[in-house]
Parts: sequence; C-alpha cells; structure tokens
Amino acid sequence: MTITITGAGGFLGQRVTGLLAGRGADLVLVDPVPPSNPPAGAKVLKGNLAETLQEAITGDTTAVIHLAAVVSAGAEADFGHGYRVNLAGLRMVLERCRSLATRPKFVFTSSLAVFGAVDRVDDTTATMPQSSYGTQKAIGELLVNDYSRKGHIDGRTLRLPTVAIRPGKPNAAASSFASGILREPLAGEESICPVSPDLALWIASPASVTKALVHALDLPDDALAPWRVLNVPGITVRVRQMVAALGKAGGDTSLVTFRHDPAIDAIVGSWPALFETPRALALGFPPADDLDTLIQSHIDGL
Repeated sequence: MTITITGAGGFLGQRVTGLLAGRGADLVLVDPVPPSNPPAGAKVLKGNLAETLQEAITGDTTAVIHLAAVVSAGAEADFGHGYRVNLAGLRMVLERCRSLATRPKFVFTSSLAVFGAVDRVDDTTATMPQSSYGTQKAIGELLVNDYSRKGHIDGRTLRLPTVAIRPGKPNAAASSFASGILREPLAGEESICPVSPDLALWIASPASVTKALVHALDLPDDALAPWRVLNVPGITVRVRQMVAALGKAGGDTSLVTFRHDPAIDAIVGSWPALFETPRALALGFPPADDLDTLIQSHIDGL
C-alpha cells in the first residue's frame, strides 16, 4: 500500500506519517518544507504540488491523504492565496487521481468552519460558512464527493475540530490561541487570548485527530457513500474551562491575558461548538480525549 501525504511537513502530517510508518506503510511525503526526520524508506518530495504531483501520485498510489492547506486567518487575510492552495490545489490533486483511473482512497481534511454561526451541528446540518477558509473547505467537500460519485476516487472527508494543543510556535490559524493559552503558560510564557473567556469551542487533541485520520484511511471501500463527509468527534469547552484546566495541571493561569481582537473573534465566533457525531461513532471513530487528558498528553510529550 503506497500512501501519498500532501502537507507532510506540517504538524498533523508528521503525526500521521509516524503512525503509518509504524505500520510498515510505503510513504510518499510531499511538502515545500518536508519533515526534518522522515521515516526510513519514505520518499520525500520537496516542492509545491504543481512541481511534485506527477511523481507524488502514480499508478502505484493506493491512497492519498490531502493535508496541504492555508489555515483560517491566513486564507482570510490573503484571499487569492487561500483559493489557490485550498481550492485550486485540491482540484489539481483530484485531477491527477482522475487521470490515472486507479481510484485511490482519498482522505480530505475539512473543518467545522464550513457551518457558520449555528447553535448546534449534527450529521444533517447545512453548511453556511462565514469565512473564506470555511467556503473553500465547503467547496472542497463537494468536489471530493463528486469525484467519488464519478468513480475517480474513493473519498472520505473529515470535518476536524480545532486541534489543541499544537506544539511549536503559534501559526496563522484564527484558532491558534486555543493551543497558545495552554501551551505557553505550561512553558512559563505569557499568552494573549483574543476572545472572551465565555466563548465555546469544539476541540480535539492531536492524538484524537491523528487516530481519526488513519481510521478514515482504514475504512472499507465506499464506507461513506453516498455522502462522504462526516464530523469528527471532539469535546465542547469554554475558554475559561480551558484556563481552569491549565491551573489544575500546574500551569500559571496569570500568564493568560485577555485582549480582544475583533478580526479573530469574528472568525472563531462564527464557528459552532455543539456537535453530535453519531455517524462517526457508528463507523468506529474513537471518542475524543477529555480536556484533562488532552493537557496531560501535551505535558507528557514535553
């Protein structure tokens, strides 16, 4: 089984790579900034999709995990770049798969940002995105579904919760603070929170999301047909609950400073926080880690 991972140098890409390498999968890793320590035997292709696609996806490719993306605030700030990467880039990968006529499994990461400001989400909630990123992901869902309907790929799209705690430095995601208000104080550093302590979020740990991505890959053929999109299990928490859990875990809560940022609040405030995920659970996706486990896993990883 040869699996191509786009965005393999990113945070989730490296985690998925490690998990699949441990299972003995043949991997092709694609990224302009590839992983610094790729697993032995993996083929690493450095460059953007236009430069690497012919070599990245071939007749031997049995599955593609498409993680390459411009994140939420980045897509909002640079409209053209967001559409080039998140939409034109996806279409390029799908067209490459179509040209080979081998119908690989295709895992696509979508986002809770596709919904917009609705109170509660279940498996039938309509998408009404209120950001460029959410719009790009919603269009991507339709593309993956249609390419699957026509028999070019076997698609499975996962709408991911906000992932926390991401290691490393803050990124351009509007939800970056969800990791920062835990990660930085645990390292003895100050963190600025741009939203209200009462804001509710739908989050999942890196471990939970990584397991979900690999489980999606393991599903039998056409497991999600005819509608190949599902909501990944997560947990609903308010920002103040996250800060309280930080203190419970030994972090200094005084290092969290609330400083409202209207632009970030407008993006994140348009995302729902209450989800029901019966379809994912019925398909064997594991429940998400609770908040205390999420934080302790990060501490253990340090």
